[in-house]
Amino acid sequence: MTWMVTGGAGYIGSHVVHAFLDAGIDVVVVDDLSSGHPEFVPAQVPFAKGTVLDEALLTATLREHACEGVVHLAGFKYAGVSVQRPLHTYAENVSGTLALLRAMAEADVANIVFSSSAAVYGTPDVDLVTEDTPTAPESPYGESKLVCEWMIRDQARATASGPVPLRHTSLRYFNVVGSGPEHLYDSSPHNLFPLVLDALVAGRTPKVFGTDYPTPDGSCVRDYVHVADLAATHVAAARALAAGRDLAPVYNLGSGTGSSVLEIMTAMADGTGIAFSPEIAPRRPGDPARIVASGDLAAADLGWTMTRDLTDMVASAWHARQVAEGLLRPER
Repeated sequence: MTWMVTGGAGYIGSHVVHAFLDAGIDVVVVDDLSSGHPEFVPAQVPFAKGTVLDEALLTATLREHACEGVVHLAGFKYAGVSVQRPLHTYAENVSGTLALLRAMAEADVANIVFSSSAAVYGTPDVDLVTEDTPTAPESPYGESKLVCEWMIRDQARATASGPVPLRHTSLRYFNVVGSGPEHLYDSSPHNLFPLVLDALVAGRTPKVFGTDYPTPDGSCVRDYVHVADLAATHVAAARALAAGRDLAPVYNLGSGTGSSVLEIMTAMADGTGIAFSPEIAPRRPGDPARIVASGDLAAADLGWTMTRDLTDMVASAWHARQVAEGLLRPER
């Protein structure tokens, strides 16, 4: 059977596609290429170019490939920009998920793994975020992800006694970094790793915003997970749903410990071989001192584990960036 991966030409989505193929599971990709790259989609994978707002396209694709489930990653993911573009964010994320759920119902597709976000928690007042931590999103992006979770749960309740009950889970994660296959890289203009690498390649000094937080080294602590570990857990969730296992409605994919921004900078200098001392800038308003999640529930139910450490995250991201820039020949 085949799984549809929406957003499968994007950074995370393309890693999910490769993880499914490595597990021997066929996939079909739907992506509008607004931020994805067509070259990220393997040649043997069917690719439908289009938006998740196109319900007819989704329905036809699900039927044509006899899909048994969907991994839904497509959407507008920039939390900061979503404040300036709330209607666009809700259209892409909420209306897109609504169209997908309708298409799944029309095509009798029963399983969905939803790519959610730790942005649903806002600024939690706890040292370690769990699935029981109250949700309090602070951006249209975080709000839209939470609304999508609600819609999926409500559809599952509504179809529970029907012929094709919806089976689902939502995966919440923070900062996804690194690269698996060396030609897949993070091209986001907003994420920390590509921003630091952009600066180093251009000869600029990366900035650290604030070193006077109540953390061990004074800089903010965040949760970073390797994209390949994340992708493997999407496969585990899909397999569990397809096998009829009961899963929790949400799982955090977190490290449990986190890394500080200064630790990231040190790892970047070591991993790239470019010596630098980061520029220390004032705090940015609204930046919490620490946001780290527990991955214990996902570890118990889905086998979530972090097989790659911060050194691996930096090394793989830097290698993929050099391949993309033509500074290194691909190893494959």
